[in-house]
Amino acid sequence: MTQRGQWVFVLVILGLLGGALVGGMLLTPALKPVSVESKAPDFTAIDVVTRDTVRMEQYRGDVVLLNVWATWCGPCVAEMPSMQRLYDELGPEGLKVVAVSVDRAESDEVQQWIEERGLSFDVLHDQPAVIERIYNTTGVPESFVIDREGIIVKRIIGPVQWDHPTQVALIRRLLGNDGQELEDIGS
Repeated sequence: MTQRGQWVFVLVILGLLGGALVGGMLLTPALKPVSVESKAPDFTAIDVVTRDTVRMEQYRGDVVLLNVWATWCGPCVAEMPSMQRLYDELGPEGLKVVAVSVDRAESDEVQQWIEERGLSFDVLHDQPAVIERIYNTTGVPESFVIDREGIIVKRIIGPVQWDHPTQVALIRRLLGNDGQELEDIGS
């Protein structure tokens, strides 16, 4: 093979590898960033009460507080009562709280944990923790406030006092959104 032929061969191989890399990136949702103003990715998990498989897409049209958590996580446990108070206050107005447990334990154990604490919002179980990859979470707890169109309007890493007036005001604005642009709610 001539020197020119070797270079052509090397360039063809590099082109194929580059094409495969780009194609893989385009086809892998986990590589797409999940951030404020992006569409909330769909995922499936098990409802710990009904044992039904639930998709995030089923909440389209609702204002959603999506929380990724685990029973062994101290900060997660600490923020749950404030999530329940927020749900008690704004659930009747249409807020959906969806807490997705990434516990390795069985769904029965997660269900028992939420019953002991009197939590009444939707609790899903994603035992293989696929949501962590899909949403590019950094750990637990991590939360996403999602508008009726399925767009993430706020992402919070770490625990939050969900019934604080700032959080309540954000959710109220989303619930009352009449299609006008919301200002400065993603910060």
